[in-house]
Amino acid sequence: MTGVAIAGAAECDLGKTGRTILELQTQAVTRALDDAGLTLADVDGIATNGISRFSATQLADWLGLQPSWCDSTFAGGAVFEMYVARAAQAIAAGQCRTVVISYASDQRSARSRRLHAVYDEGTPEAEHEAPYRPMYPISYYAMVAQRYLHEHGLTRADLAGVAVAARERARRNPAAWTYGLGPLTADEVLAAPMISSPLGRLDCCLVTDGGGAIVMTSLDRARDLPKKPVEVLGYGEALTHTGMATAPDLLRTGAIDSGRRAFERAGLVPADVDVVQLYDSFTISVPLGLEALGFADPGAGLGATVPHNTGGGGLAYCHPGQLGVLLLVEAVRQLRGVCGDRQVPGARTALAHGTGGIFSSHATVILGVDR
Repeated sequence: MTGVAIAGAAECDLGKTGRTILELQTQAVTRALDDAGLTLADVDGIATNGISRFSATQLADWLGLQPSWCDSTFAGGAVFEMYVARAAQAIAAGQCRTVVISYASDQRSARSRRLHAVYDEGTPEAEHEAPYRPMYPISYYAMVAQRYLHEHGLTRADLAGVAVAARERARRNPAAWTYGLGPLTADEVLAAPMISSPLGRLDCCLVTDGGGAIVMTSLDRARDLPKKPVEVLGYGEALTHTGMATAPDLLRTGAIDSGRRAFERAGLVPADVDVVQLYDSFTISVPLGLEALGFADPGAGLGATVPHNTGGGGLAYCHPGQLGVLLLVEAVRQLRGVCGDRQVPGARTALAHGTGGIFSSHATVILGVDR
């Protein structure tokens, strides 16, 4: 228990928007504040990245703010769950009172997504991995998928079920990029163009514009605001490697450690969690993540029964370069009970888990309804 809560949550426009990053950021921030019943004048803390090298400064200036606390750490897609921990600590310490955590990307409109990484000169990755011109990050995730399927006697057809299930969930989410499309079949996933064996095009996340924001404040204060507060119960993080050559074990990800730390802080176990929002950059991310976080035994993640990625996830809802903040938005909505056809009945606890790089950074946040 932290005594800190999420009081507001919202998306900006998603898909192919034709808007700039700062325009999308403005939408995300103002919509989340409106959801919380607050205004820009209430904000004294900002956490964001993806705008420039001075992301927090630039966003604050753009919004006309002079916050007393900021964070623009970059650690890949896990960082927004890390921001929750930093913001909770800052609010509890009295360093700030109202923090907005936000992100937005125009990558689809700007056609800025690239398949090959840029390696810093002199790094082990530049010397040992770049000469083979791996596609980043898919070639690395493909290595993990290949090992996972081999280790557990599974096939591409088994993994295809992850994409099929993601589409089915997205068909219940009007904001999803694939909303309105028909059901996806395993045969369609297997027939899609191969990108990096064993991962084909439909094993990969979407490339969209979009983003979102959450608003954090003290639990006591949140209780006086219009919407049901969602308490931050626990959090944990872990870093393991940068390049694939230094990964200690392809199938033992840092989610094991970040999840354990979050559960210990919350005083809960996986069986206490009603709904999971898991970063699904590729189909392999889902079973491996569910196993690492304790929701299934090794090799059994494809059969995990805990409700997860209820909005469609990065595979079928949207993926604006970093998905982490939108995992938190969906978790908040599930705990408020406002998700309509995709609502998990009686959800009182939620876990959001972000992954960055090539399973390099991990951060887990556990949320609960105000008790």
